[in-house]
Amino acid sequence: MFFKRRRTPVRIETPTPTPTPPVRRLWTDSLGSVATRSIQIIAIVLLAAGAIWGLRTLTLVVIPVLLALILACAFEPLMRALRSRGVGSLPATLIVLALILVGLGLVGWLIVSAVRDQWDELYQQASEGVQRVLDWARTGPFHIDDQQVQEWIAQATDFLTSSQFGSGALAGVGAVTDFVTGLVLMVVVLFFFLKDGPELWEFLRRPFTGAWHARARRAGRTTVDTFGAYIRGTATVAAVDAIGIGIGLAILQVPLWPALAVLVFVLAFIPIVGAVLAGVLAALVALVANGLVTALIVVGIIVVVNQLEGNFLQPVLMGRALKLHSLVILIALTIGTVTGGIVGAVLAVPLTAVAWGIVKVWDGPDLPARWARPKDLDARA
Repeated sequence: MFFKRRRTPVRIETPTPTPTPPVRRLWTDSLGSVATRSIQIIAIVLLAAGAIWGLRTLTLVVIPVLLALILACAFEPLMRALRSRGVGSLPATLIVLALILVGLGLVGWLIVSAVRDQWDELYQQASEGVQRVLDWARTGPFHIDDQQVQEWIAQATDFLTSSQFGSGALAGVGAVTDFVTGLVLMVVVLFFFLKDGPELWEFLRRPFTGAWHARARRAGRTTVDTFGAYIRGTATVAAVDAIGIGIGLAILQVPLWPALAVLVFVLAFIPIVGAVLAGVLAALVALVANGLVTALIVVGIIVVVNQLEGNFLQPVLMGRALKLHSLVILIALTIGTVTGGIVGAVLAVPLTAVAWGIVKVWDGPDLPARWARPKDLDARA
């Protein structure tokens, strides 16, 4: 007879968990997570502020380089067409650079010649228009009293006669040297961007490998396409706006219409705000010279031209992929104006369009970054 040995079960003792140190527990609870995120956000804000401060400190270098990059992107199709026809890199660069300089010089000459001789009269007409609007405001539904108007005029006069404004005007005289230096630097950098742009970008991509190398390639291609389409489209839209509004002002026999048309062209490079400023100035001149009815007709012409621009010209010439929401444009203009003045206002929107274009190809040719994907596209991915 066989007896079975009874096996005693083996107890497996679980180790007692080591208690979390009190200091570590402070950073692992919900409040600690919020604190960690706050520190990360503060670090990012400080980094962004340092970058902006550095860019503003090096404005004399940053602005010419950015302008050269934008112009090189705008004329990249012409460079590619010349090279495809067997033109050497150096001759093609010299041809395109000469066209750019002649074009910019011609535009500058037209602006100066149209505005210089009529600026005093234009300023007087606009001032009289403002005075008429104030007179109407006194007797109109707003009931603005003379004391309030005099306070506004006094504040403007104090600013114009203040030491800050005078020092700014004197500093503007010294800025001529910076302008010439920046112009020369822009021409030199533009020459190398046109001649060796692809090679320079390939050199900058060398540290990246694998997916990051492909991502850098897509970002470079998007930057060139976006800058080029934006500048070519904006210049065409500005020319159409200037011609359309200029013809309307000429038919209505509004004085100074050539200068007003040139100002429309220049201010069109500042989205939304530029069109409003040009329209207000044209309406004020028409109000003084031709009366209220003509001024209202001018406002109607500007509204029609702007609607044609926003609903037809911009989508066709720039593509709907470059269309930014009006709120985004206004925020970008505000940030650009605060950080870079007029030049910042002009460059803010194309830089924002480039940044959004890079986000849209971050993970693939037609695949945006994960946080920017629509829900249905993210589910399919």
